[in-house]
Amino acid sequence: MEKVKYFVENQAFGVCTRLGEKFKISTSSIRLYFIYTSFITMGSPIILYLILAFWMNIRRYLRQRNNPTVWEF
Repeated sequence: MEKVKYFVENQAFGVCTRLGEKFKISTSSIRLYFIYTSFITMGSPIILYLILAFWMNIRRYLRQRNNPTVWEF
């Protein structure tokens, strides 16, 4: 169970962690917000979460592409 918890908290997109760091809010409260609003609105925040995850991955990819390492030359 600890492996699953670690994966979800640290590896699964990192959207809540990033938002918490940016807005100086605890990550657990942001996760609870997404969970509660997903139940209340029947899943629409999940779409927002996936859009944010996609955007973060695109930004990371573009940053790596603009700053290549020694091995990529």
